[in-house]
Amino acid sequence: MELDLDRHFRRDNIKRYIMQCGLAGAVVLVLLFVLDAVTQTVLIAALGASAFIAFAVPRSLHSAPRNLIGGYVVGILAGSLMGTLNAIIDVSPALDHAVMVICGAIAISLAMFTMVVTRTEHPPAAALAIGLVLNEWSLLTLLVVLLGVIGLSIIKQLVLPALLDLI
Repeated sequence: MELDLDRHFRRDNIKRYIMQCGLAGAVVLVLLFVLDAVTQTVLIAALGASAFIAFAVPRSLHSAPRNLIGGYVVGILAGSLMGTLNAIIDVSPALDHAVMVICGAIAISLAMFTMVVTRTEHPPAAALAIGLVLNEWSLLTLLVVLLGVIGLSIIKQLVLPALLDLI
């Protein structure tokens, strides 16, 4: 059985593949050291998927600063709105879980709708929206996540001339 490798990888781009994947890992490493000190890693896990998009397909629509940063702004707004609504809805303890699940589903729908309408589509930011409903967070958490994605976007833009679309 032969391994089915990307044809571009087989040629002379091995160093670029390693550099781009390593760069994505290095950026996430720095972000995790900075962000993990003040917030929950489960809420910043979406940054790993964003790093993949930013460095594997750097010229993709979803990798543009408008989409990276704008998508996270939308995800933060939708998730924090529905997370806050979930926290203030006071029903019987037996229904708490159901309310949280419903608010999480609405957060995804709201984030998706808003991203599509505003042309800021970035799928990992929708994951953040539901994460904000399912996990505790603070304003510091939101600020740190937003600063993290801004940093990711800036670094990607700085090295963009050296990056290839790997997919």
